[in-house]
Amino acid sequence: MRLFGLIGYPLGHSFSKRYFTQKFLEESVSDARYELFPLENIDLLPQLIADHPDLVGLNVTIPYKEQVIPYLDDASALSGIGACNCIHIREGKLYGYNTDVIGFRESFQTGLKPWNTHALILGTGGASKAVAYTLRQAGIHFRYVSRNPTDPDIFSYAELNAALLGTYTILINCSPVGTFPNIDEAPALPYEALSSRHYLFDLVYNPEKTRFLKEGETRGATIRNGYDMLRIQAEEAYKLWTGGGRGPRR
Repeated sequence: MRLFGLIGYPLGHSFSKRYFTQKFLEESVSDARYELFPLENIDLLPQLIADHPDLVGLNVTIPYKEQVIPYLDDASALSGIGACNCIHIREGKLYGYNTDVIGFRESFQTGLKPWNTHALILGTGGASKAVAYTLRQAGIHFRYVSRNPTDPDIFSYAELNAALLGTYTILINCSPVGTFPNIDEAPALPYEALSSRHYLFDLVYNPEKTRFLKEGETRGATIRNGYDMLRIQAEEAYKLWTGGGRGPRR
């Protein structure tokens, strides 16, 4: 029996377990199962691997997409990205990948307009690294936004104003703000400056429309949530685990 799973902490509302369990049922895959492995500390990963010799693949979520990299035997596929959301275990060795790149790229590009050339990435965690990599590859200029910036190149939310949003017409929420059950929360933006020229992408998928997206939709902006990105990255992870994956395209 092949074992797949998800590491992170906490894992109370896992998309992955529901998704893969349903996938195995629909595709009549009888020799695989998917489990959740909430790790309070990433240092517990080697013991998890040792305790489950049937593990073939792991998804990686908050807060370990960056912390997991030192535990990989091969991180060459992560060059230029700096975050890992997918691990393939082969002959006892851990190979790291980032399928968020493919998921974000293929979902994001469907809403892009010619004038969308500058982006603000809201949040600086592991998920933001795949977004930044994709924007860089697409030639889209971007700046990070953080509540507590530690770098002069990172905007604070207090610095955001109508003039900046006139230039940065892409807003990408890579933070968990607005995730169920905290559906009344939203990144602290000057939403009155939004217009039909803006494109708001939220990596959050639950709820379907976060307050962040609703604020944009009300003002005519193009909006997209993170469900398709999540679905695509999951499928790419499964391809990697079973020999048909492609990893990030260079």
